[in-house]
Amino acid sequence: MLAVCLRYTRHRMEAEDILQDAFIKVFDNIGKFEFKGSFEGWIRRIVINTALKNYSKKSFKQEQIGLENQPELPLEPEIYSNLQEEELLRLINQLPDGYRVVFNLYAVEGYSHKEIADLLGIQESTSRSQLVKARKMLQGMIVELQKIAV
Repeated sequence: MLAVCLRYTRHRMEAEDILQDAFIKVFDNIGKFEFKGSFEGWIRRIVINTALKNYSKKSFKQEQIGLENQPELPLEPEIYSNLQEEELLRLINQLPDGYRVVFNLYAVEGYSHKEIADLLGIQESTSRSQLVKARKMLQGMIVELQKIAV
């Protein structure tokens, strides 16, 4: 679960604080678990919601960075296969907070844009545009990594 927290923060200590808060909520609400799904899934949802509450307390909401004029870069499939999981997570962590949160919720956790919009208090279209911009930024970072490696 620490890995989940790390995807929503910039620093390990912050992720550890969120994890601790989340487990306090788990223990406080363990009697409410209804055995309708997996216990791990229930805990994961609490951890994600705790991380999102922490995120919403910050003033980073709806970061806007203009990427509209940045050209779409074609990527060769082997570029993706050369990335290690750790490198990819490091790149994702370099995204601006708004992009990173939406990317994690959509691409990693599997939430829909409607669910993301409800969780973050934004429009579905904002969720979609943040995801598109996050993907463009990641593509650019991957291309730069590939240039360095060659």
